[in-house]
Amino acid sequence: MHMEDLDQRGKTVSRDADRPDRRLAQPFSGWTYERMKKSIDDFIEESELEDYDKYIRRGAFLAQSKAAFATGRERPDDLTLRDYERQALHLEYSQRRIDKFKQPWRLYALVGICSLGAAVQGWDETAVNGAQVYYTEALELTGKDGWIGLVNSAPYLCCAFSCWLNDPLNRLLDRRGVIFLTCLISSVTCLGQAFPQTWQQLFAARFLLGLGIGPKSATIPIYAAEAAPANVRGALVMMWQMWTAFGIMCGYIAGVVLAGVRDGNRPDICNKAAGNLLSSQCSLNWRLMLASPMILPLVVVAYVYTLPESPRWLLKKARQGNKRKYKEAYQALCTLRHTELQAGRDLFLINHLLAGEEEIMKDNKPFSELFTLGRNRRALTASVVTMFLQQFCGVNVTAYYSSTILKVHAHYSNNAALLISMGFGVINFLFALPAVWTIDTFGRRNLLLSTFPFMALFQVLMVIAFSLPDRSTAQQVLAILGMYLFGIAYSPGEGPVPFVYSAESMPLYNRDFGMGIVTSINWFWNSFISITWPKFNTAFTTAGAFGWYAAWCALGWWMVLLFVPETKDLTLEELDQVFEHSTKTHMEFGMQQLKWWVGEFVLRRKGLKRPVFLIKGDLEEVFDMRGEETVYEEYLEERR
Repeated sequence: MHMEDLDQRGKTVSRDADRPDRRLAQPFSGWTYERMKKSIDDFIEESELEDYDKYIRRGAFLAQSKAAFATGRERPDDLTLRDYERQALHLEYSQRRIDKFKQPWRLYALVGICSLGAAVQGWDETAVNGAQVYYTEALELTGKDGWIGLVNSAPYLCCAFSCWLNDPLNRLLDRRGVIFLTCLISSVTCLGQAFPQTWQQLFAARFLLGLGIGPKSATIPIYAAEAAPANVRGALVMMWQMWTAFGIMCGYIAGVVLAGVRDGNRPDICNKAAGNLLSSQCSLNWRLMLASPMILPLVVVAYVYTLPESPRWLLKKARQGNKRKYKEAYQALCTLRHTELQAGRDLFLINHLLAGEEEIMKDNKPFSELFTLGRNRRALTASVVTMFLQQFCGVNVTAYYSSTILKVHAHYSNNAALLISMGFGVINFLFALPAVWTIDTFGRRNLLLSTFPFMALFQVLMVIAFSLPDRSTAQQVLAILGMYLFGIAYSPGEGPVPFVYSAESMPLYNRDFGMGIVTSINWFWNSFISITWPKFNTAFTTAGAFGWYAAWCALGWWMVLLFVPETKDLTLEELDQVFEHSTKTHMEFGMQQLKWWVGEFVLRRKGLKRPVFLIKGDLEEVFDMRGEETVYEEYLEERR
């Protein structure tokens, strides 16, 4: 089947629906019954899954068309639905959003373990926030801004490089094995943070912690996405950032709860003059804070092998020659889907997509194509923008240093600084919850464009706070207000969007390479922020430093407007067409949006037409499994 489309100059060009990258976008489109039957027979023979023949055969036709069981024609295949299968498909296709979350308990067990893994990362990040209030003096780091930043940034410095271990580790250990190993490393190194006698020893323990954080942060979202059915995949990918926010909150809470252990919070007893700052009497509080994240990863370690392996990963192994993995993949899908029919459908579909991916990779170099092909380069640019801005909006200055900033520059007591920081952690988690709904309705781009101006405004509020006289009530109130309002603006937008956006914008055949690059960029700038803040704070003053990040929030809004297209409600095919447009086209559309918004809401002009971004190409012909063309109205109704 050949298609006609328009290139950027308006000329008609031919497109082949059987082209490998098109096969990934619309599998089985236009296939006749005979072609489908032969493909199914070949797959069953190759996989040696004759015992599950009836489920795979019926599921394959369902993968081609949702209407496969509603044709009303007599067919040689058993295309009738059992009652329990009809109920399961009704939940899957339901327009009620709540129905799509009615999934098998094993899938939610998998999501739960992945969420705990995400919480481990968040807790690892903020355990240092409260601890540094106490260990800075105990480890003789007072006044040594560069070394404080180096110690705090150690895990993220390691992550910038350990993320690249994700691919070889997955090849060696599979998805569950990588999660098991990295969580075990996280637990051991967190325990190791409780015993240092010098700052160099603490740096070493924290650097090794990055070996657990980096590959885990790249593997867990992929594991969840590969296990989840398509209708809840977006929400589950977003869970990574949401439960990271939960772990961040736990780190703040641990700082408050553990501050009073022994006499560590009593400067009259524990002080430099007494020479007892490293004793168990005076240092047990901050040692326990640093060790507190070690429990959650042990829960993941204990339960991860009770869950099925990623079906897509098992199929990939099977296609490399280990045919026993076909059966394992099917059985894994049976535990993650309501019915064996759905498992057979997804098995056949995933195998077909993997075949298309292998064909593409045979003729191309996915890594180099990220930079040489315009479609991939623009997707990479947009993903890098969102990841970079997640760090340069300044959120991790608060995550890592809020207690110290409040104590030293706003002159709060230790306990008050820890409590206020805990409030930020609670806000960061609670205000991420609405994004579960808004990220797929309001949109990724719209969330960013609507929150960045407020993030800049609330960073300016921090500038004003730290420009006021020290110890004044106004300074302390504005500091808390600016911190909390910034968290409210950040959490539903720049918090969850970058990882979701990056995972979906890359084409399937080089998604692993793309995610490796953008994840490393995220961690690199994370470590950069952590290292430079103490020196930056001294050189620019606290007010000037927050002003710097306010400026980046303002600049970030323009970067999103010009370089980050919307990806909400678009199929893989449509995303290809979105990113095939030139950067100039995206920039022009952004300026049209801005012009419309100013005219509509500022100048209050009536009758202005809202600009709409049109993807390239005409509507692709849509075929059901009999090879008959679906009418345009039916296609639009299905899309709605």
